[in-house]
Amino acid sequence: MGLDAQLLASLPELGRGLLMTLLLTALAALVSVLMGHLICFLQLRQQRWLRGIGQLYVSVMRGTPAMVQLFVVFFMLPLVGLGGQPLLAAVLAIGGNSAAYVAEILRVNRRLVTPGQLEAARTLGLSRFLTWWYVINPQVLRASLPMLVNEFTILLKTTPLASVVALTELTYAGQIVIARTYEATSVLLLVAAGYLLVAWPLIWSARRLEAAAGRT
Repeated sequence: MGLDAQLLASLPELGRGLLMTLLLTALAALVSVLMGHLICFLQLRQQRWLRGIGQLYVSVMRGTPAMVQLFVVFFMLPLVGLGGQPLLAAVLAIGGNSAAYVAEILRVNRRLVTPGQLEAARTLGLSRFLTWWYVINPQVLRASLPMLVNEFTILLKTTPLASVVALTELTYAGQIVIARTYEATSVLLLVAAGYLLVAWPLIWSARRLEAAAGRT
């Protein structure tokens, strides 16, 4: 079989790797948003111990390599009966790492909420959680959208780390094909094209959101 035929025959394998990358990115982004909101909520509490938990999480996630975090999660899962699930480990580790940055993005944009709005929420009898959910969060999330989309682009480029726990995402699929065909350049160009195919809509969305924010 010629080289071109081998590469053509490898396209389905690379396609499956691309689908796994899409799934990993989507699930990790969901974990990132949910945990990011929780950590930001903790950092804005008046109770010192709650703020401390949020700040400690951000410091640990931002101060240690994502690969180390992935190994820690992967080897801790068997302790709770969830061993042998590389996708779960990658989603939790990559999403958890991104959550620290999402929390900081949300926290920075918290300044958009004026004291008068918080006073009005208290006058209406809203609890702190309801004030966060109905008054603070919608404004903060709207202002944070361009930066969040950029963060998810970075998250996408972090997914190749999952190969270290034997998750066959796009980069790992490319390595398998290279080992079989001995043609690194062509395969890596296909892998890069796959990432660009996923990243381009995110980059385009970020630019549109930034332009829209500039017009307001």
